[in-house]
Amino acid sequence: MHDLPDTPFRQMLRGAIPPPPVAVLLGQTIQRVDVAAGELEADFDALPSFANPAGKVQGGMLAAMLDALTAGLVDATLSIGEGVTTLNLNVSYLSPADVGAIHGVAKLNRRGRAISNVSAQLTQGGKVVATASAVCMVLNTDRGRQ
Repeated sequence: MHDLPDTPFRQMLRGAIPPPPVAVLLGQTIQRVDVAAGELEADFDALPSFANPAGKVQGGMLAAMLDALTAGLVDATLSIGEGVTTLNLNVSYLSPADVGAIHGVAKLNRRGRAISNVSAQLTQGGKVVATASAVCMVLNTDRGRQ
């Protein structure tokens, strides 16, 4: 990624700045980013504090992981002066997830100038536990600056 602008996302990947607090909360570790292929892989550590009364990972925590994957992939494509926000996240829960390691993969389906469509899935023990499709908006973070 040496030919890409030195955005906060790239600074985070190389350890120059810390990850955002939500990534720390989710135990997110980015494993692979391929901007050209439109792919991002990350691992999450679902803590016991993420469990619902049944002892499974609460659905909102899985949704947060899926949001981190989809918005994170768009973030990897940004230039300096751009940011990303999620406009819509449609989540499907397919199987209960246990506390522990969860693997996630995101795929960029379409990267427009302002709107991107991304899909993602979470797996545990080789089984898909949740999927999502997201619509993300690219923001101009320099707007209004002199």
